[in-house]
Amino acid sequence: MSTPPASPLDVLCDVFGHTSFRPGQDEVIAAVIAGRDCLAVMPTGAGKSVTFQVPARVLGGLVLVVSPLISLMKDQVDQAQARGLRATLVNSTLEEAERARRVAGAQEGEYELLYVAPEGLERLLSSNAMRSRTSMVAIDEAHCISAWGHDFRPAYRQLSGLKRTLGGVPVLAVTATATRRVADDIVSQLGMSDPFRFRGSCFRPNLRIAVRKKDGIGDTRREILSVIRSHDGESGVVYCLTRRASGSLAVWLRRQDVPARAYHAGMDDTERAEVQEAFLRGDARVIVATVAFGMGIDKANVRYVIHKDLPGSVEAYAQEIGRAGRDGAPSDCVLFYSWADVKRRDAMIEAIDDREYRREVAQRARTMYRMAAGSECRHRSLAAWFDEAIDDCGGPCDVCGDVSAQRLIRGGAALPGAGRAEAGERARVGGPLARRSLRADLTDRDAALFDRLREVRLGLARDLAVPAYVVFPDTTLAAIATLRPADEAAMSALPGVGEVKLVRFGATFLRAVADHQDAHPTEGGDACGC
Repeated sequence: MSTPPASPLDVLCDVFGHTSFRPGQDEVIAAVIAGRDCLAVMPTGAGKSVTFQVPARVLGGLVLVVSPLISLMKDQVDQAQARGLRATLVNSTLEEAERARRVAGAQEGEYELLYVAPEGLERLLSSNAMRSRTSMVAIDEAHCISAWGHDFRPAYRQLSGLKRTLGGVPVLAVTATATRRVADDIVSQLGMSDPFRFRGSCFRPNLRIAVRKKDGIGDTRREILSVIRSHDGESGVVYCLTRRASGSLAVWLRRQDVPARAYHAGMDDTERAEVQEAFLRGDARVIVATVAFGMGIDKANVRYVIHKDLPGSVEAYAQEIGRAGRDGAPSDCVLFYSWADVKRRDAMIEAIDDREYRREVAQRARTMYRMAAGSECRHRSLAAWFDEAIDDCGGPCDVCGDVSAQRLIRGGAALPGAGRAEAGERARVGGPLARRSLRADLTDRDAALFDRLREVRLGLARDLAVPAYVVFPDTTLAAIATLRPADEAAMSALPGVGEVKLVRFGATFLRAVADHQDAHPTEGGDACGC
């Protein structure tokens, strides 16, 4: 008698180490398992990859995952493999012999997840064996297919005939940022048939948003430095409008003893890859970048995102601040803006031949300016842009936050300006609430063990040549430090510890907990499971 397929919840528990789905995940998974096309608009950090990785185990066959960036593919494959999923990628970095080996393995059932760039999909699907093995297609960063989106990529247009080529297998399109106009365009471009649509809330209360107008009087570099220093030892991203600005600010920060690295499209591929890997590993804490950096970043513990200049659109802003706090821990998002930023953007798009498209791009920057200069709740304004109605956030933004708690992150001193942010006036910089991090929520006793666990994790990650969070995210380390499991049974009950990770890493972390207990016997308290 054949073994019945695992249920989605069984896969979530066994592979991902979680006992319940996040909002929307179960509905999306149920839809695609039932054979229905689906469009899922879910905020960054909501667990979009789960919506196609769980079906890969449940459905059998092969799930093709279309991804726009090589770095994004590699990162997701590393994480999938660490969980015990049979995943691989095919892209232009592979030698032809290795590519052929992986394709043959996919056709023969060696893999359940195959990541591919849109440019390589047509060649891949020229094989009858590949088409017959494919049980589902997932399109990551699906907003790239729409010319109305903020990150349109012509290569994604090649996906328009996918449904017809594969004989009607379910297609899942996932993205963090899509207005209703963009969502409708995604459905149309992909030829989806009566798709199930899920739109999650874009309100992320762990993101504390503050906005400050640049007026030529304040020292923006010094204020950025204040934010960074308040997050000593934590990872963050600073976005700049131009390559020159990102390089210049990175050099200046290094002179202030901040370990900053620049990242922009003017660097060669090898250098960019090295910077990105250093950031993912935790060797480079601060990245000063243009918009060229980010889509391929799945780093859970980014504690702050700073915009030195006004983003080009509301969608771009939402995508970029969404890279902070993916683990759910409090994180700061600080935006500096001015009308001069808008005019500089106008100059940068003069080379666009299509007058209508140039007008559209220019209007996006003006919409972003009006939002930054507005006096409404930041989270509410952002949600409204994506057709979601929410109440004022009541705290995690500089408009709604308790003024007595608002402070410049450096030493708690306030910048000029107070109260509700007035249009065109400066708001305070820094967390609208007193800054707290995941580590700050731990007791001194648990924080010491948390630091030790991070050292252990870093050693394992370096041995495996993967980012540290692929081993375990900070949230799992915090649970270990707090509950102090004494055996594998207790360890397996913690969030983020699936069967494969328990086997691969469990003993190492249990030993670290026991060694710490032995070295600090006066701390008291029982270990979890005793």
